[in-house]
Amino acid sequence: MNSLQQVCTFQIDGGLFGVEVKRVQEVLRHHEMTRVTLAQKFIRGLINLRGQIVMAIDLRRVLELPNAADEKAMNLVIRTEDGPVSFLVDKILDVIDVDESTFEPPPPNLHGPTRRIVRGSYTVADRLLLLVDADAVLALIEQPASS
Repeated sequence: MNSLQQVCTFQIDGGLFGVEVKRVQEVLRHHEMTRVTLAQKFIRGLINLRGQIVMAIDLRRVLELPNAADEKAMNLVIRTEDGPVSFLVDKILDVIDVDESTFEPPPPNLHGPTRRIVRGSYTVADRLLLLVDADAVLALIEQPASS
């Protein structure tokens, strides 16, 4: 018996990524942000989400990709034990069902920061879908800022 998992898919620099739907609180268009002085490079700022202050983590910066020409990143708001956190992505796509039996470990050609945050992959419509480990991204917050 195959089990299905729902994944919220998104695009970063043309790549197809996803995160488990059960971790997603909501998706939002671009929000104005307040910059945070001396924060890690991947923390773009803080957004006001209906009166709640939410940290915005730029996944392009986590993956060490260049800034997008269009700075209007979308917010993928993730549930955490400490409250919501926003992952900034280029474009939110669809929620899809993936067959757990087709899950593969991270491809061997992934290196550096991508390898640290990718839990594994699925092949979806002849494209590679990289499943982002939300907890691995959130663990970056705990690391001291590097100079």
